[in-house]
Amino acid sequence: MTSKLIGYARVSTGSQDTERQQADLLAAGVLPSDLFVDNGVSGAKASRPALDQARAMLRSGDTLVITTLDRLGRSTEAMLALATELQDSAVNLRVLNLGGGDVDTSSPMGKMMFTVMAALAQMELEVKRERTRDSVAKRRAKGGDLGGRRVKLTDDQVHGAIAEIATGVSAAAAAEARGVSYQTLWRRAKALGVDLR
Repeated sequence: MTSKLIGYARVSTGSQDTERQQADLLAAGVLPSDLFVDNGVSGAKASRPALDQARAMLRSGDTLVITTLDRLGRSTEAMLALATELQDSAVNLRVLNLGGGDVDTSSPMGKMMFTVMAALAQMELEVKRERTRDSVAKRRAKGGDLGGRRVKLTDDQVHGAIAEIATGVSAAAAAEARGVSYQTLWRRAKALGVDLR
């Protein structure tokens, strides 16, 4: 039985596309019928439908082909676990662009390169996280905006809305005047012990 090249492409968000990845995989010899694509699926997810299908297709001697290492996952642990699983099944892994070159784990040099590059990818992710933590700490120390979801309605605003409603203003109008939905005002009022219904 002839060994096959099984291709896998992935993008994390629906606004991205996999055209470039697919073109590179086809140019590397993957047949269109053996190409699996996950659109809008995070690399952090353990189960990705197209990757699961690709893995189910792989047989001993086959090669899973990806464009870059991060298509497999976001942590060294996950990437190496998958590489070990493939190796235990006598399946090779080929990364078209790993450290500027094409790496195939069917060779000892390819196995070593994969391990080193996976560790470097994890280190890069950790460095980015550390920079983010440092940046947040500095902004917090300066009293700067940390981003994220803002509290849209203070307790004082809720009490003011409740007082207005008591004078005959509709709950919807009181909510709109404060830039929130009726549901948000109702939830916040209920949390303060007032049922607007």
